[in-house]
Amino acid sequence: MNIPATKTSAIRFLSCLRPQDILVLQGTPLLGAAFAIRHPSLADLIPLLTLLLGNVLLVTHIFLLNDWAGLTADLADPNKATRVFTARGVGQREVAALTGGLLIISLILFSRLHAITLVIAIGIAILSALYSMPRFNWKGRPLLNSLAHLAGGILHFLLGYSLWRSIDGRGIATASFFALIFVAGHLTQEIRDHDGDALNRIRTNAVAFGPRRTFAASMVLFTAAHLVLLTLALQGLVPRALAGVSLLYALQVYWSVRTIRQGLTFANVSRLQTRYRMLYAVIGIAIIATLLTN
Repeated sequence: MNIPATKTSAIRFLSCLRPQDILVLQGTPLLGAAFAIRHPSLADLIPLLTLLLGNVLLVTHIFLLNDWAGLTADLADPNKATRVFTARGVGQREVAALTGGLLIISLILFSRLHAITLVIAIGIAILSALYSMPRFNWKGRPLLNSLAHLAGGILHFLLGYSLWRSIDGRGIATASFFALIFVAGHLTQEIRDHDGDALNRIRTNAVAFGPRRTFAASMVLFTAAHLVLLTLALQGLVPRALAGVSLLYALQVYWSVRTIRQGLTFANVSRLQTRYRMLYAVIGIAIIATLLTN
């Protein structure tokens, strides 16, 4: 066995992944689990670890499928061309095999949990295929692509929630907070990628309606998400202390106003994404801390 060659191959594959994006999408199902468990015990450790590993593989599959299906468009996009997997010495067949393998392993892991959790994971994978695969091309269908992200955001939260509680009105209402943020964040990503998508004639919302209108829509959805959380807290469906978390949203509003004034360029919108992702990481930690102490 040639160990150096194997190591080099592994490094090539790892370089094709999107670690920051994969890490960001671990939060939603873990928060779903936190809302369901509240006070975890040692017996919850194995299901939690299985959920986490299964979700890491599922999310990695989703991003790889998107990159594999959108290779031609990404090569034509100056902002992405140097980061595509073929530029790193990995072929399309290799990525296709890895993508399929990750999905199979993730579903096997989810099958070790509750049946409803497996069904939710399959639903997320189906939405991913509808969005990314050229045969369906939901990515290039305005509004429909946002509906896919709304459904995906709800399912992603329920992926963790369903492990310890039956899916109920409280769970779906709480999931809507995370789903609205997911949709709004994706609109921001469409704005970031507007020039490349327009060049490739991909009719995202930002291409169809314009970056500024799409930016306004994303802010409406971000605001709606925080109003949902505030309402749930005031009604006692989630700990009342979480009402204070929404105050942190003022920071995002400030950053967003600065971004729109500076111009919706790839660099400016990327900077905004980095900032509000860090903000939501803080919000996520605050939510978990509040749930554990209530």
